[in-house]
Amino acid sequence: MMRLPAFLGLSLGLLVGCGSGDRPAAQSSTSQTAADTPLRLLYWQAPTILNPHLSSGFKDAEASRITLEPLASFDAQGNLVPFLAAEAPTLENGGVAADGQSVTWKLKEGITWSDGEPFTAADVVFTYEFISNPETGSTTAGTYEVIESVEALDDYTVQVNFKAVNPAWFLVFTGTEGMILPQHLYQDYVGAKAREAPANLMPIGTGPYQVTEFRPGDMVIYQPNPNYRQVDQLAFEQIELKGGGDATSAARAVLQTGDADFAYNIQVEAPILKQLEAAGQGEVVAGFGALAERVVLNFSDPNQATAAGERSSVEFPHPFFTDPQVRQAFNLAIDRETIAEQLYGSTGRPTANFLVAPDQFHSQNTDYVYDLALAADLLDKAGWQDTNGNGIRDKNGIEMAVLFQTSVNPVRQKTQEIIKQALESIGVEVELKSIDPTIHFSGDPASTETIEHFYADMQMFTTGNTNPDPGAYMKTLTCDEIAQKANNWSKQNYARYCNPVYDDLWQQSTTELDPQKRQDLFIQMNDLLVNEAVVLPIVHRADADAVSNQLEGVNITPWDLHTWNIAEWRRL
Repeated sequence: MMRLPAFLGLSLGLLVGCGSGDRPAAQSSTSQTAADTPLRLLYWQAPTILNPHLSSGFKDAEASRITLEPLASFDAQGNLVPFLAAEAPTLENGGVAADGQSVTWKLKEGITWSDGEPFTAADVVFTYEFISNPETGSTTAGTYEVIESVEALDDYTVQVNFKAVNPAWFLVFTGTEGMILPQHLYQDYVGAKAREAPANLMPIGTGPYQVTEFRPGDMVIYQPNPNYRQVDQLAFEQIELKGGGDATSAARAVLQTGDADFAYNIQVEAPILKQLEAAGQGEVVAGFGALAERVVLNFSDPNQATAAGERSSVEFPHPFFTDPQVRQAFNLAIDRETIAEQLYGSTGRPTANFLVAPDQFHSQNTDYVYDLALAADLLDKAGWQDTNGNGIRDKNGIEMAVLFQTSVNPVRQKTQEIIKQALESIGVEVELKSIDPTIHFSGDPASTETIEHFYADMQMFTTGNTNPDPGAYMKTLTCDEIAQKANNWSKQNYARYCNPVYDDLWQQSTTELDPQKRQDLFIQMNDLLVNEAVVLPIVHRADADAVSNQLEGVNITPWDLHTWNIAEWRRL
C-alpha cells in the first residue's frame, strides 16, 4: 500500500512537493509518427457530462480532468503539487493563517483558458459561487460548506475564509473536487440553469488538451490546448476517449489485442485478467488507495411515496433496515473471503472498514465474520420468521424481500449472486437488478435510476476518500448530506442514514487541530458505521488500469483522477 506521512492532512504544516514549481516537465522527444497516432483510452463507463461538479460518477470527472484543472493536487506520496497555483500555501510562506481560519493561494500568472480568455482569481471565486448555490445542485457542494467566503485580493491572489478553524484547508479547490470553471462561460448558468450550460458538453479549460467533439455516452475527442503553458511538450495530436462496452473487452483491447493504449477501472475477474495480461501487450497497473466496494442499505422505504411522489423519502423508514439486528444479519451473510479471492485476486482484499486509507486512519478495532447460522438467529430474534411456509421470512404481514441493484459489471453481477445465494439460504427473497453505469452514476436528477435516488433496498458500488484527509468523505454520512428531492438529489448520503452521535463526531473533527485526536475521531466514525452495520464494506479495491507496453508516464495517485498527469503521457 502507498504510505503517506503520518501527519499529512492533520496539521497546518502540510507537506508540500516541488516548492513553487510546475509538475515535472515531460520530455519532448516523441517521434512524429507517435504524435500523429491518437492516444486511445477506453472507459467502459462512458461519460455523459463534462462538468465534474454536476456528476456523481468518477467516469465524468475522469473525462473532465483532461481539460479542467484544480489549484493543486496530491501525488501518490501525499505531496501537494501545484497546477494553477504558483505555490503551495504553508505557514512559512504566509499562505496558511496562523489561526487556521483562512488560506491564501497565489496563482500562476499568464495562464489563459483554451479560448484565449485570461485565467484570474475571479474564476476561482466564481467556481465557489457556482458550487455553493443550492439551486445549482452541485455534487461537490458538501466539501465547500466549510467556507465563509472566497475573496480575490487581486487578479492572482485568492483568500479562502473558513467558518471556523479548519485543519483540512486543503480539501477545497484541490484534486478530484477542485476543478476550476471559467466564469465567462458559466456566469449566466448559476443555479437552476446550471445543467443548461453549453460548457457542460464542450468545456473550456486550462488543461493540456481541449475537447473538439463529445458524444455523451459514447466518445470524447481531444486535441492539444493551443494556450496550454507547456503545449510544445504534449505528446499527442489527438486523444480519443471511447465509452461503453464492458470492463473485460476494455482490458482485452489493451492487454491482448493492442487495439487501445489505456483502459480505466478494469474490474475483471482475477483469472481472466491474469490470462489477458499473459498475452504481453500491456500490464495491469494497480495500487491500493482509498477505494472500498460496499453494499449500501436503504434506511428509507423505496416502495412508498410521499404526496409529491418522492420515493425513498425520509418520511418513510425502511420496514426492516432500521433494525440493527437485521443489518447485522445481512452483514454476516456476506462471504468477503470468497468474493475477494475468486473475483478480485490481487486487486482486492476483504475488509470490514468504510475508511481504508491512508494507513493511519485504518481502524484495527473491527473485523468481519461470515456466519449464516448466526445471521439466521439474529433474524429470528428480531421477529422475522417464515409464518406462512413460503420460504420467506415475514413480520406483521411484510415479507423480507429486497431489491439489490448495482451497475452492469461482470464482477459486480457475480458478487450479487454470491450475496443473493447466502441471503436466500436464510429466508430472504432477493431480486437482482443491474443498471447501465452511464445512467447509474450520471448524477442526473431527472433519472430515477441513479445511486442518489436509490429506489431499491440495497445497492453496491465503490467509492472512497479522494484526498489524503478523509474529512469530506466521512461527511457523506451526516444527516445534512441525505440525498432527496429537496436538494435535487445532489447530496451523497444515499442511505438516508441519520445519527446525531455520528454527526457530532464529524463536527468535532472539523475544528480539531491535534493530529492524534483528529485521527481518533475518524476511527470512531468508521467503527460506529461498521459496528452498527450502517454500510457493509466488502473489499478494499485497488485502482486497476490496463496500460499498453507502448505507453509511458502513467502515474496513478489515489488522490486524483487517473488522467491527472496526462500531459506527461507519451508513446514509446
